[in-house]
Amino acid sequence: MNVDTNLVDSPHSSLSGVARVLVNAGKLPAKTAEDLVRLAREKKSSFVATLMAANALPAAELAHTLSGALALPLLDLNAMDAQRLPTNIIDGKLAQQYQVLPLGRRGNRLFIGGADPTDQEVVERIKFATQLSPEWVVVEYDKLIKLLQGSGASAAEALESMSGGDFDFDIAEETAAPEQETADISDVEDAPVVRFLQKMLVDAINMRASDLHFEPYEYHYRVRFRVDGELREITQPPIAIKDKLSSRIKVISRLDIAERRVPQDGRMKLKFGSKAIDFRVSTLPTLFGEKIVIRILDPSSAKLGIDALGYEKIEKERLLACIHRPYGMILVTGPTGSGKTVSLYTCLNILNQPGVNISTVEDPAEINLPGINQVNVNDKAGLSFSAALKSFLRQDPDIIMVGEIRDLETADIAIKAAQTGHMVMSTLHTNDAPTTLTRLLNMGVAPFNIASSVLLITAQRLARRLCENCKAPAEYPREALLRAGYAEEDLDGSWKPYRAVGCSSCNNGYKGRVGLYQVMPVTEAIQRIILAEGTAMDIAEQARNEGVRDLRQSGLVKVRAGVTTLEEVLSATNE
Repeated sequence: MNVDTNLVDSPHSSLSGVARVLVNAGKLPAKTAEDLVRLAREKKSSFVATLMAANALPAAELAHTLSGALALPLLDLNAMDAQRLPTNIIDGKLAQQYQVLPLGRRGNRLFIGGADPTDQEVVERIKFATQLSPEWVVVEYDKLIKLLQGSGASAAEALESMSGGDFDFDIAEETAAPEQETADISDVEDAPVVRFLQKMLVDAINMRASDLHFEPYEYHYRVRFRVDGELREITQPPIAIKDKLSSRIKVISRLDIAERRVPQDGRMKLKFGSKAIDFRVSTLPTLFGEKIVIRILDPSSAKLGIDALGYEKIEKERLLACIHRPYGMILVTGPTGSGKTVSLYTCLNILNQPGVNISTVEDPAEINLPGINQVNVNDKAGLSFSAALKSFLRQDPDIIMVGEIRDLETADIAIKAAQTGHMVMSTLHTNDAPTTLTRLLNMGVAPFNIASSVLLITAQRLARRLCENCKAPAEYPREALLRAGYAEEDLDGSWKPYRAVGCSSCNNGYKGRVGLYQVMPVTEAIQRIILAEGTAMDIAEQARNEGVRDLRQSGLVKVRAGVTTLEEVLSATNE
């Protein structure tokens, strides 16, 4: 809507626009208006901005006067949800320059909020830039400026500030797959998006994060890192970049950027100084775009050695005794992210000798281990866990590692391999060691096959490790320690628990993580319970009688040693 201020009769022909409206309405003396017009020209500023700076009229009164005199709608911006305002219709620089705000669109009509609806230049600029017909809505100047400052300039400028400028960074990229060559990849080379992604990856590595989460929602977009097992929000980039960022990640992970309807999995490699770090990428279509999770695969974690993982002396001895057996099956259980793969890789590194043939099948292989034959599952090509296992048995293996036993067919082949002279290691998703055996029974594995092949089961969790620089003694009521699982004789005053404090070198009092383990050898007594199809409770009771600590007891040992806190153990384990 073009506003014709000549409709407001005025003897003040030397004034125009807002100044003339205010003088005619008796809100401003003519002399004051002329002085403000001259001052605005000298400062190369708008009349409204000069008027507000001089405190010559309240912003609310100016808005009401313009709305009444020009017969335009008046809107209170405080009643609007800023996140619902359209952000990609008008360029951010244009909105900042002319101090206008896009409020909504209906057909080819674009409603714009501004404090000076007499400005015809901005109408023509917006009409040219958007090919829409702008219509004014009067808003209060102070609220408008506050909203414009909050929304910032363009998404590109916001990303530039977040990424901290340009820097050198080398991502090892592969050539796009043939089916991607026809896709529109103009967005993926957007420089601010490239720099922003690079900075997020560098920051995640420096913060010792294990995962990065890029999450789109209806009105905002956030990035979170998982540091020491805890998700932390890092930043909220402009929502307008979600598709560009998704495309960039998919291109360097060799995924199909045109496919946004189904989940995809890929990998990418980043050269960080002299060190190359692998990332596993997973995309998931959500209501408002693709959520992307990037897992950092640090090869050094597989070479930490068994002592660094947190096994107690008796647990380590049980595990080492079993992995050096010539045949049988070892199972590692726990939820996703509990460190099962690192435990298995550590065992494989111990066994990895020139005279030993080791083969692994994983989905996918997380860390490259020299000297070990690693195979990735490829369901589309028919390469499943069971198919790879069948092939392994014709490859003269000594040790086989199966990434996960998911079905009866895989379990049967793995058990038969364990019974015919091979050491088999694998993982299962169960809560503790005793329930692993009943899980195999529920899968349909015969009890005598389980009893004759499974040597040892390790259940594990990860708890945050206390920072050695700032941890401090804690005082807990005696009743709380007894409820947690300590016996009366444990509370003899010879030790003190510690609490997290927090310092500049840690994350709220924690730095790194430590494993809590339940290492249960399958003894003859437990074999008899399995053959009699006993319950997990029967197996757990027998294991307890044989001196096997459950996960809670293992955690309490770590609390007593000052490695972690009681709160961490309670949150990671069940009674």
